[in-house]
Amino acid sequence: MHRDAFSHVTTWVFDLDHTLYPPEARLFALIETRMTTWVMQTLGVDRPEADHLRRHYWAHYGTTLAGLMREHDVDPASYLAEVHDISMDSLTPDPLLAARIAALPGRRIIYTNGSAPYAERVIDARGLSGLFDAIYGVEHANFLPKPERAAFDTVFAADGLHGPSAAMFEDDPRNLLEPHAMGLRTVHVGPVRGEGAHIHFHTDNLSDFLSHLGA
Repeated sequence: MHRDAFSHVTTWVFDLDHTLYPPEARLFALIETRMTTWVMQTLGVDRPEADHLRRHYWAHYGTTLAGLMREHDVDPASYLAEVHDISMDSLTPDPLLAARIAALPGRRIIYTNGSAPYAERVIDARGLSGLFDAIYGVEHANFLPKPERAAFDTVFAADGLHGPSAAMFEDDPRNLLEPHAMGLRTVHVGPVRGEGAHIHFHTDNLSDFLSHLGA
């Protein structure tokens, strides 16, 4: 059944955090701690206020960075380098996931709200290097974040992606609204959150889901 629903797909788009590695790795918790510290130091606020701003900007703008850029005109390059300077020790290679991604027909790309250098470190730690035709970070979207339509337009245009012949795997349901509108097949990865009609499929096990799609 799943194979038929994806038989038209020639480009496979993967989010990174909590999609190509499990949330149990707690990698993003390390990033959030560094985000809060960066906000404290840059804006001169205490930790509770910095943590509040980090969460508020993520909820309102799509990423903390987007809020910082729009409300405080911060330098995105220094921010991205600082908050992603974390250890990858909690990640382990996943040969089975690697094999199932490799079996997908067509182009395979990563599109993350993080930075591309960070994504490269993550996939190296997961044993997924060499499997993707391109890696796009928020810098490739002119620092506009998912879920903004302009961010998807920019990245997909750069890749030459045609929505109706693509599929996207993503842990944040709101980041699948625009891909659905653009004609992509959408798959939410992670715990069910009451997803709407813009979610075609749900899975809490990406590797198992992909096992039904590959050659």
